[in-house]
Amino acid sequence: MKKAKSSKGKEKKLQHKQRLAEIAKSQAIIDDANKAPNPMQHFTAFQKFDRNGLSLSIECKRVSELSRDDLDWAFRLTKSNMQDLYELGGWKWHDGKTKGEMEDENCWFLIARKAGCPVAFVNFRYELGDEDVEICYCNEIQLEEHCRSKGLGKFLLQILELLCHKAKMRKIVCTVLKANDRSMNFFQNKMKYSADSTCPSQCDLLNADDYCYEILSKLLIV
Repeated sequence: MKKAKSSKGKEKKLQHKQRLAEIAKSQAIIDDANKAPNPMQHFTAFQKFDRNGLSLSIECKRVSELSRDDLDWAFRLTKSNMQDLYELGGWKWHDGKTKGEMEDENCWFLIARKAGCPVAFVNFRYELGDEDVEICYCNEIQLEEHCRSKGLGKFLLQILELLCHKAKMRKIVCTVLKANDRSMNFFQNKMKYSADSTCPSQCDLLNADDYCYEILSKLLIV
């Protein structure tokens, strides 16, 4: 009996050690992704968007590399586009919380500019997901009104997918308000995202109707 218990104990320790090694490997991939000096350098064809009356340049920068004016613009655009949807969906809008999430030191920005002025952005970060694997969390994608319905949002998300493939992320994850029909259609139908395993609708122990959001994802590495 003692020998059997001893064997089980050793097996658990071995499994725990292997799990820690897997997490460390995933974290190393994330660390390498965050060290990239210029993620867009490998995708020169995607550094410009010229279609449907728009002529834009695209860049990818760490949050620390952006000016205060750019960060303030991104926050104002997000608030303008999202505050009413938050309140409609039952979430409370908090300026400080939203700004803090967008300006987290690990965040990156994909920014589209017209003659140097920002008109659209994707705010994202590389991190360990709930399953302790490397993921990209897409925190925000926001466009000025005059840039919508012209293919720019899809173009920016395609760039994000390319960056994540290059960085060896397993999947891209985002949270979308159910009340935001436009975004739900965009992610699910145009970009082929589906309910993540962490989404309330996928968790048997949760009453999905009590939640005003869906957690969507797109697998990049199976």
